[in-house]
Amino acid sequence: MFKRLKCGLAALAILTASAVAAFPAAADPALWVVRDEDSTIYLLGTVHVLRPDTVWRSPAIDRAMAEADTLWIEVEADDPAAMQPLVRKYGLDPANPLSGKLTPEQKAQLDAAAAGMGASGAALEPLRPWLAGLTLSIGPLVKAGYDPASGVESRLKAAARDAGKPIRTLETLEQQIGFFADLPPAVELAFLLSALDEMDSGPAMLDALVAAWSAGDMEALNELMVSEMAADYPELYQALLVRRNKDWAGQIQTLLGGKGVSVIAVGAAHLVGDESVQAQLLARDIAVERLPD
Repeated sequence: MFKRLKCGLAALAILTASAVAAFPAAADPALWVVRDEDSTIYLLGTVHVLRPDTVWRSPAIDRAMAEADTLWIEVEADDPAAMQPLVRKYGLDPANPLSGKLTPEQKAQLDAAAAGMGASGAALEPLRPWLAGLTLSIGPLVKAGYDPASGVESRLKAAARDAGKPIRTLETLEQQIGFFADLPPAVELAFLLSALDEMDSGPAMLDALVAAWSAGDMEALNELMVSEMAADYPELYQALLVRRNKDWAGQIQTLLGGKGVSVIAVGAAHLVGDESVQAQLLARDIAVERLPD
């Protein structure tokens, strides 16, 4: 299940390493709109890392961005100076080396995975399991050509800055890191072990997710990202998706109390399933419309 959580807190697919993704001829990621008399809010699900040549912009997304006064994203994570103290605070545990939390077989697996990334198991020793898991899961994706600088948020932020439009965030960087740092120890360790098991298959799984997202296939996205997590890991599902979706729905309701046009771009996992952001808005009697393909 944890393969759905890679790539910046969100989601890979349930496929074998031999799977081949069929990308749509024309990209059409799903886009929703929330409106009242003087406010329009577009909701766009994103993938946080993409290959540079991935085509995902659609006419509907371009129109929404052109119309918008403000771009909203989950978090601003581009500042290493802001990230480093938080990583030290929440991601390092030098008093309890990582190898001490692993069996000898798991330690050998960790060493082999680190070597495959041109590092060493010793370099990961100070890391908490959640941070080691994220580090190991991202490496193969970068090697396969995926690039955070090519992710949807990076491209949208660049467009907003070029147009002189403000960029707002739904969460702070400390909040988002805290979602991982606050995982129960057993769940945190399972996250790392899953990353080790899935290093070879990660790129193919992400290919499948990107294909479904690019086609606007919400049923496939729900199957790939949400349904198994909800069934098998309810605590994690509540912490990483549901509670945040509820909070964001409240923020959107507050935005509707003002006026203007916004694009809100968040990880695609937050906009699928029975407890999605849209479902939380409907529970507040706020209508949400998916825009036509």
